[in-house]
Amino acid sequence: MSAVKTALVLAGGGSLGAVQVGMLRALVEASVAFDLVIGASVGAINGAYFAAKPNAQGVAELADFWRGLRKADVFPFSLMDTVAAILRRRGFLLQSSALEHLVRRALPVRLIEDTELPLYIVTTNLLTGAEELLSSGSAEQALLASAAIPLVFPCVQIGDKWLVDGGVASNTPIASAVALGATRVVVVPTGFGCACPCPPAGLVALALHTLNLMSMGQLVRDIELYSSRADIHVVAPLCPLGISVFDFSQTDQLLQRAYQQTLIWIEKGGLVHTGVPGSLQAHTHPAR
Repeated sequence: MSAVKTALVLAGGGSLGAVQVGMLRALVEASVAFDLVIGASVGAINGAYFAAKPNAQGVAELADFWRGLRKADVFPFSLMDTVAAILRRRGFLLQSSALEHLVRRALPVRLIEDTELPLYIVTTNLLTGAEELLSSGSAEQALLASAAIPLVFPCVQIGDKWLVDGGVASNTPIASAVALGATRVVVVPTGFGCACPCPPAGLVALALHTLNLMSMGQLVRDIELYSSRADIHVVAPLCPLGISVFDFSQTDQLLQRAYQQTLIWIEKGGLVHTGVPGSLQAHTHPAR
C-alpha cells in the first residue's frame, strides 16, 4: 500500500488571504502534516511563508504581518502615475515597487528551494496561457509573478517566459498537486464576498472581484474533476462574508473568524469528508 502524500493548496483572493492564515492556525493546532505546498497569487505568498516556517510560530508571524497590512502597501494609487500609465500606454496601472517591498519584507527565505517544505508557486504564461509551476530560483521574483494581476501590475520575466498572476490559469491548483503525486489534498480557499450588498467600485477592485469569482468557479470544477484521483478536503470558506477582496480594514476579524470556523470544521470531520462545501457554490444572501 502506497504512503499518503498530502498537499496544502492555497488559493488567491486579495485581502481575503487573511482568512487563510486563520485556517492555517487551526490546521497546525490539529497537527495536520503536509508534504508539499502549492499556492497561487496571495495564496503563494502565504504558502511561501508557511512552507518556510510550517509551525505555530510561523503562522503567528504571518498573522502579525497581515495585521499590519494596509491597502496602500499593496495598491499605492497615484493620480500622476495613473495618468502616466495611460499616456505612455505602458500596459499596467501600478508600479510593482510597493509590492516588491511587501514581498521582500514578508519572505523568510531568498530561494524557493530553501523552504522547509517543498514549495511550488503557480504563475501563468502570458503568451500561451499555460500554468507555469516554479519550484526553484528567486522566491521574490516568483511571488511577484504569481501576484501580477493583469493590467494592474507589470508582468515578470523569468528566463525566457513572461509571467502573470497564477490565478489566470489555475487559482486553486488542485491539478498540479495531483500531478505532483498528492493522494490527499487540503485546500485552503479565500472564499468570496457572498454578502456584499453591491459590486466593488473602481477598476482594480472590480478586476480583483471578477478574478476571485472566476477562481471559485475553477475550484468547484477541479474538486469534481479530480475527486477520483485524490481525497480532496476543502476548508469551508467564511459565509456569509460581506467583505470585498479589496478591503484590508477587517483583517483581525477575518483571522479570528476563520480560525474559529476551521476548528469547528475539523471537529465535524472536515479532514475526513470530501466534496464541495455549499458556501463555495454561487449564492447570495438577503440584504440586511
